[in-house]
Amino acid sequence: MRKQNSIILLMSLLMAGTLFAQSPTQQSASSSLKPAGINLSLWKGISTQTADSIGTTIFNLGFFSSQNNLTGLGINILGSNTRQNVKGIQLAGFSNSVGHRMQGIQLSGITNINKHGYRGLSAAGMVSINGNEGIGMLASGLVSITGENNRGITAAGLMNFIGDNGSGLLLTGIANITGNNYHGLTLSGLMNVAGGSSAGVQLGGLLNITGEDMQGLQLSGIGNVAGRKLKGVQIGLLNMASRAKGMQIGLFNYYKEKFDGLQLGLVNANPHTHIQLLVSGSNTTKLNLGARFKNNKLYTILGVGAPYFDFNDKFSGAVFYRAGAELPLYKRLFVSGDLGYSHIETFRKNEVNCPARLYSLQTRINMEYRLTENVGLFVSGGYGWDRHYDRNATYDKGIIIEGGIVLFKY
Repeated sequence: MRKQNSIILLMSLLMAGTLFAQSPTQQSASSSLKPAGINLSLWKGISTQTADSIGTTIFNLGFFSSQNNLTGLGINILGSNTRQNVKGIQLAGFSNSVGHRMQGIQLSGITNINKHGYRGLSAAGMVSINGNEGIGMLASGLVSITGENNRGITAAGLMNFIGDNGSGLLLTGIANITGNNYHGLTLSGLMNVAGGSSAGVQLGGLLNITGEDMQGLQLSGIGNVAGRKLKGVQIGLLNMASRAKGMQIGLFNYYKEKFDGLQLGLVNANPHTHIQLLVSGSNTTKLNLGARFKNNKLYTILGVGAPYFDFNDKFSGAVFYRAGAELPLYKRLFVSGDLGYSHIETFRKNEVNCPARLYSLQTRINMEYRLTENVGLFVSGGYGWDRHYDRNATYDKGIIIEGGIVLFKY
């Protein structure tokens, strides 16, 4: 009982000292409207400044504090709750919460919550939440969330969420998600998503998705998507856009409506791409099955063939890719030429004169006659160079002769 009375007496003396330090005019204004002073707090109900005060705290020190406004410095071992605004520095071991807006520096071990946003630096060990606009730097160990607009740097160990628009830098380990537009740089370990438009650079470990227009660069490990229009460059295994002006570089490139620019890929496709099946035999790989993707006069072919050597007790085969152009000669007769690359697996690791794998560079001239709208015949003549991967030497070279059928599918 004596100990508790001593604590209350000490706090009373500190409060009184703060008020006595003011001039008589300041004391009068403080007592009627906005008393300013020092808030020393053990808990919400045990402090030198009551939680329902309408005043402003210029210095706050305690375990857990609750106050109206903080203009200055606040330090709490556990947490701090400010009903209105913070202007200055707010530090807490676990959490900080602000009912309106934070301006300045805000640091906590677990979470920061600003109902109407922040201006400055807000960093938390786990989660940072801002109900409205954020300007400055927002950082957290796990998740950073801004309900509306955010400008500046937002960084999180796992995810960043912006409900509306954003600009600046988004950096996270897993995903950046913006409900509407984003201008700037978004960098994530897995995925970047903008529900509206994007301008700048999207760098994602797996995917970049922009719901509407994308202006700038999309670079990902797997896929890039521009839902409405791309003005810039997409680089990934799979690239997709409704309309595009710029460049797509990947294994598979697709546009839905219109493309002005350059597509560099194993397969370049659009709704008008003709997909055709080729079945053939040759003096290299004896049986071949390929798919031809034809856009107007240009085409690419992906396929497999086996065996590479003669029919014997050991399997050998190849995966091939060719790109070329076709021109009509007369009615149903067409001529085409292409360049190709084949990866060859021989599976003969222990044989001295034959490597386990090779690659082949090939060139062909093809003649094709279409018997009907769905079936055609073709013959090819060309030359190939089979080479070692591990040294600059030719394994074999010679003339290529091939013939087969084409099954058309539009």
